[in-house]
Amino acid sequence: MYAEVNVVSLVDLMMLLMVIFMITAPIMQGGVDLTLPKADARPVESKGGMVVSVTKDGKVFIDETPMTFSQFKSSFGIYAKRVGKEGVYIRGDGQATYGSLLRVLAVVKNAGVTNVALMAEPEETPP
Repeated sequence: MYAEVNVVSLVDLMMLLMVIFMITAPIMQGGVDLTLPKADARPVESKGGMVVSVTKDGKVFIDETPMTFSQFKSSFGIYAKRVGKEGVYIRGDGQATYGSLLRVLAVVKNAGVTNVALMAEPEETPP
């Protein structure tokens, strides 16, 4: 007479969503794939701030939007208005030149952003 209904409890649903979140959260770090330099520093994770990436050939990415340095320089002021307290995380490829990273940092600072972090991979310590 009655149709059998399989009811998924809210706890099961919550656990499933939590597992999905735990798997996808590390993948969602902003920016493009780079080989970050290694440094003996405290790891910094981007927590919702804007990620600016500099590739070894000098291309600049705001989050995942590619642009030349001149495009970055002329448009970053607009992007800087949405930065807020989260700040800007600069990710430079390990083979990017010091000059290209310095030019990007200067544009960010000249736009009035004071919360800036340079990102690196932690150094591996021998066992």
